[in-house]
Amino acid sequence: MPESDDVREIITVGVLLANGRLAGRTFAGRAEAEAWAQDGEEVVELNAVCDCDR
Repeated sequence: MPESDDVREIITVGVLLANGRLAGRTFAGRAEAEAWAQDGEEVVELNAVCDCDR
């Protein structure tokens, strides 16, 4: 769990596939996601706890 209890700071990294779906796996960080993503795919940061502004 992060040091902060603010749910707006609980961010996960994912890969948005070319078909518009998220990749079905987790990544340790942005660098790992960028290395895994292929052409036409986008690395995204998500807050799975809430849909809120940071």
